[in-house]
Amino acid sequence: MKKAIFLVLSFCLTACQAPVQPTPIMPTSAVSAKGMKFSSPAFDNGKKIPDQYACQDDQVGKSPEFWIENIPAGTQSLAIMLEDLDAPMGIFYHWVLYNIPPGLADVPEGMPVISHVAGIGTQGKNSFGGLGYGGPCPPFGQTHRYIFHLYALDQGLSSPDGMDAGQLKEKINGHILAQADWMGTYK
Repeated sequence: MKKAIFLVLSFCLTACQAPVQPTPIMPTSAVSAKGMKFSSPAFDNGKKIPDQYACQDDQVGKSPEFWIENIPAGTQSLAIMLEDLDAPMGIFYHWVLYNIPPGLADVPEGMPVISHVAGIGTQGKNSFGGLGYGGPCPPFGQTHRYIFHLYALDQGLSSPDGMDAGQLKEKINGHILAQADWMGTYK
């Protein structure tokens, strides 16, 4: 119980200190799914994210599984970002994953909390200040929207480990071939 209270307080202190302003991302052409599909067997698009993928007790949750299909020709790498659009002080990033191989069809559930995940990609810093996935953790009684963005990029990213969402957005700006999103809610 003490760990759960600490986790919620840590979240509030982190999320309430300074807002993270969204950085516009400029694609190489019009951003659209272009047939690219991004989905999760863990929950339906627009529906509630199951508890095991959110902060519960003293756990930060495990990342859900995602399926990737119909990557556009010319894709050199993929990136995923998870945004909480309803965070009190601006967009809060729960997951930053980049340098995903374009041939990857399945991002497995429960990604380890390490920088480089063999065959999957590089995990950056979330807005909690740690690496990897940090599950939805809205203030008590509030329902937030969580958008998982998949970007097909025309380049691989030669970049330092541990990039945060702002740094990743700068790197992919102008290099997006297609984007697909999956949304869930959590209360």
